[in-house]
Amino acid sequence: MSVYDERPWLARYPEGLPHDIEREHETMLEAFTATAARLPQQPAIVYFDRPISYRELDEITDALASGLQAQGFKQGDRLAVYLQNVPQFAMAMIAAWKAGGIMVSVNPMLRHKEVTTLLRDSGAVALVTLESLWDEVARDVVADSDVSIVVTTSELDFLDGDAPSLLASSQRHRDAATLDLVELVEVHRGHGPATPRMTADDIAFLTYTSGTTGPPKGAINSHANVVFNAQSYRDWVGLDDRDAVLGVAPLFHITGLVGHVAVGLLTGMPIVLSYRFDAEVALDLIERHGVTFTVGSITVFIALMNAPSAGSRDLSKFKKIVSGGAPIAPPTVKAFEEKMGAYIHNIYGLTETTSPSHCVPMGRRAPVDEGSGALSVGVPIFNTVVRLVDEEGNEVAPGEVGEIVTSGPQVVSGYWNNPEETEHALPGGALHTGDVGVMDADGWFYIVDRKKDMINAAGYKVWPREVEDVLYGHEAVREVAVVGLPDEYRGETVKAFVSLKPGAEVGADALIAFCKERMAAYKYPRDIEFVDELPKTASGKILRRELRDKEVAAQRPRS
Repeated sequence: MSVYDERPWLARYPEGLPHDIEREHETMLEAFTATAARLPQQPAIVYFDRPISYRELDEITDALASGLQAQGFKQGDRLAVYLQNVPQFAMAMIAAWKAGGIMVSVNPMLRHKEVTTLLRDSGAVALVTLESLWDEVARDVVADSDVSIVVTTSELDFLDGDAPSLLASSQRHRDAATLDLVELVEVHRGHGPATPRMTADDIAFLTYTSGTTGPPKGAINSHANVVFNAQSYRDWVGLDDRDAVLGVAPLFHITGLVGHVAVGLLTGMPIVLSYRFDAEVALDLIERHGVTFTVGSITVFIALMNAPSAGSRDLSKFKKIVSGGAPIAPPTVKAFEEKMGAYIHNIYGLTETTSPSHCVPMGRRAPVDEGSGALSVGVPIFNTVVRLVDEEGNEVAPGEVGEIVTSGPQVVSGYWNNPEETEHALPGGALHTGDVGVMDADGWFYIVDRKKDMINAAGYKVWPREVEDVLYGHEAVREVAVVGLPDEYRGETVKAFVSLKPGAEVGADALIAFCKERMAAYKYPRDIEFVDELPKTASGKILRRELRDKEVAAQRPRS
């Protein structure tokens, strides 16, 4: 039996936290129905200041599911949801389940070619989208897909009173050729849908990988996957209906789907939404609605603590903070705690693990790896076994670097209509993540980097993450991304892209000298470029590949 199966980290769990849990519901629809029956008057969603109770959400989704079925939507059909963080996202997802279907989440930042790819790949027959996105993108692409049912809605729906400042420029763009969500609900209000029997193995939603390492793939997140990790968030963080979660992650992303919506529907805690993330708006909602919990990219928390009003807000209830999706530098965690009064608990997971596979136990502080300076992403969560393997698939010893291979109830069965990629990434059902990490003797895991991001400088391995963590230690640095660029002499050279905190000033030479004092000579960046903003995915993950590709293209000689 390997050290991974012996799970030496169990002794590090907080007292009373179980090592294993059982799934309490077959499906997320069953979980939602149970919560709605238990807490009919509780706000399920708060959109800016407009509460939507569980009873109202149950009635709306009954009507919407009935309306979809009246339009020909059948069991097993896919409903694509192309929305921002609005209540209609959760409504469409629950309605899809009540109609026996599968929700397909579509990033609202995607444009024509990308949306076409997802609609075709998923075979979606129905689409729920914002009026603005219909006008700008979807109208032009549905003809090249199987979509025959189009429901449009607006971010101005489900508000109380005047539109908030964040929506001041929003306008209605009703297209008579589409069905209006509010009208469809009113027509079918009071009608119960014919909900087919669903099981834990049925698909809750398809979530497409971000495409940062290749074409997007549709991960098959079953109801069993989603229920299990919703419970994992609940039990690991310690959440119940007295909490409130702020929706800072995009709802189309696995973090938003599970760490906001699914755990909210399971526990009965209100899900506080504000269309899209804005640091000042988020701070206002945290204060006014007594938000206790959120999970999001570290870029969200950097924005919150650097917002002008951060120091004057009452954030006394905002203590259950979890961050994942992008590396976290230890100095950033320290700065956030000093400014905001809460410790950020690191978390790690992927689309294919239905959000978390590792997390720092609440109330514990993540150790820092002495060799790399990386902050631990925690220990495997309930029922989860993680191995580190070398290039030949052999397990490596604690302290040695290897690829992270994860097994557990949250791991997907594969990719939609893609058996080759399924076999490559999930041989035997264990997920080969493509992330390189190390486990210490006490069972704490550390992410070194993505395998494909490793830089080979004069024969030496340089992990971008390590250089980034050093740069984050400089008081002027807000965000940083490190890439390897072709170099005739060294093979590859290290370049850093840096954005500075508001009002901060520092030169490239000073930052290079800062790094030289703190790391081996082959690791420090030879070039630093200052930028206002780094390119990111909608979930806040910095796109190193985009930076590298742009630089490589600029270096090519012109014909």
